[in-house]
Amino acid sequence: MLGKKLVTAQKRGETRALCLGLGMVACSMMMYFFIGITIVPFYTKSVWTTETVCKVLKANIKDKVFCPNSKGSEDEEIFPYPCLQVWVNLTASGQEVMLYETEDTLERNPKCSYVPDKMENSKEVKARIETIASNFKKYQTFPCYYDPGGTQTNVILSRLYPAKGLLFAFLWPTLMFTGGCLIIVLVKISQYVSVLSAGQ
Repeated sequence: MLGKKLVTAQKRGETRALCLGLGMVACSMMMYFFIGITIVPFYTKSVWTTETVCKVLKANIKDKVFCPNSKGSEDEEIFPYPCLQVWVNLTASGQEVMLYETEDTLERNPKCSYVPDKMENSKEVKARIETIASNFKKYQTFPCYYDPGGTQTNVILSRLYPAKGLLFAFLWPTLMFTGGCLIIVLVKISQYVSVLSAGQ
């Protein structure tokens, strides 16, 4: 009687462990799919792939410009902010080009090197842009990214999704997938050993 209860408990435990392993594998596949349709396209479409050194030539703050709250939005929510323009000397080619913060900055407003998020306090936005401009004047040389194919003549300060970030995004679903497969394998091994023990 006790042996039957132990066998029943063991089977329940194996079933739960097997469901856990399959659930982890399914969740990891969903995460892979989500990363594949969101992050990977942005990474592959970016043409600023080669890192080089940029030297600041000038960093000026122009008059206030207006920028939509979100690209392609139908509403008329716009906010003014000082337009920071940073021109750098590209070490790779020796050209004088305009610097943008990320790929998204160029799409949102090609006239400005930095586009702040929408804030209610305009003084805070102005102070932040002035701080960024002073930092560029203080640190004259820094790494940047340019387009080796020549499609884009400008450069960006940092990529939205660098290679390290992409690998880090794939790390967690890979660990979950590996853990789920390991649980399934261990359950199958346990079942195989139980069958051999019952046969003996």
